[in-house]
Amino acid sequence: MLSPSPVPSRTPSYATVLRTRHAARTFGAALLGRLSYGMVSLSLMLAVNASTGSYSVAGAVMALFGATSVFLSPARAAMIDRYGPRRVLPPMAGAYAVLLAALAHATWRPGASAFLLGALVAAAGACSPPLGPVMRTLWSGLVADRELLRRAYSLDGVAEELLFVSGPLLVGVVVKFASPAAGIAVSAALILAGTLALVSSPAVRGAGVAPSEDKATGPDDPPVGRRLLRVIGLRHAVLVTAAVGLCLGGLDLLVVAFTEQRHQGAGAVSWVLAALSAGSAVGGLAYGAVSWRASNRARLPLLAAGLGAAVVGAGLSPSVYVLAALAAVAGLFVAPALTTAYLIADESVGAGSRTQAGAWVNTAVNAGASVGAAAVGLLVDRLPPAVCFAVAAVPALLCAAVVARGAVVRGPVDRGETARGAVSRS
Repeated sequence: MLSPSPVPSRTPSYATVLRTRHAARTFGAALLGRLSYGMVSLSLMLAVNASTGSYSVAGAVMALFGATSVFLSPARAAMIDRYGPRRVLPPMAGAYAVLLAALAHATWRPGASAFLLGALVAAAGACSPPLGPVMRTLWSGLVADRELLRRAYSLDGVAEELLFVSGPLLVGVVVKFASPAAGIAVSAALILAGTLALVSSPAVRGAGVAPSEDKATGPDDPPVGRRLLRVIGLRHAVLVTAAVGLCLGGLDLLVVAFTEQRHQGAGAVSWVLAALSAGSAVGGLAYGAVSWRASNRARLPLLAAGLGAAVVGAGLSPSVYVLAALAAVAGLFVAPALTTAYLIADESVGAGSRTQAGAWVNTAVNAGASVGAAAVGLLVDRLPPAVCFAVAAVPALLCAAVVARGAVVRGPVDRGETARGAVSRS
């Protein structure tokens, strides 16, 4: 059972996190760059649709962008772990910004070639800098105390949630005065400015290159990414966050179907999804402010189970108002679950693999969201809404049970534990 531990005389706070030397500057620069990701998806979709006049082309382009961005994230993170953020991030961000600028130019007027747009977005997605995983790795270096690190991760998660709420609002402002392609151009400027500001921070300059587990491998050893996934703690974190992504991806589509069946407008969808984001922000802040007795490994399956139970309850909602309230309850578990998964990833691997471990968690939740939306899309016209909500909740509930059983059998993971033979620390 989760219960707060006795509050120490000087409980670390969010203000303490931001007062840590170089933290505010580094975090602010990372958020500036990450705001680009809050804007770019909607900007791309609107610009491609306006330029080609085809929703199918816009959908295919977005799927291609998401696929290369998400599935190549661990490889980009591995480069940063091996060579350091100061050497890798500037050229990566520069290439990404140039490709976004080319996309803005190509979509500024009607008649863009679908083949050209597909090639540009695939290349852009492959180059997108993993600023989130990098910032979480930097938090580990900035904040030594584990309780303070949990607050830092909670703050990071809530801020990211707010970026993905405010980003589309900024796109709405941009398109009132200019072509949707202008939103892509703004995204390019944000990622370049934020990345350059980030690598100029003393926290990054002092980070250096940690000893990499990849350098100690023999010719017959599997790639480092595969070896990382043999680490029990990281594997559990990836499994649960993939399930959370599946649940959330299905939930977004189910909210649309629910409101359409009740002849509600698009505004109702916005309110329900806003309630989900607001619940996640509140849950993340509250979660980070409390000191828990239970370990991260024990908390993670409980948080996933709470999300699954809330989604099942949402399927029984008699009205949009009740659905919004239950979406807010579901949101209370989202940011805490992701924060805990990132903490487990951080403590399960060596310093030379932290960025890649965080990227695996990030990849899992994003890939899960894409698959969840596609899977629920096949069911929503064939099954009653309550059943679809329950199906969307199954991955979170099932993975929670699997991981909880593993945590009981193996016990808590400390910072030095890895799967035997999986990662060599030199």
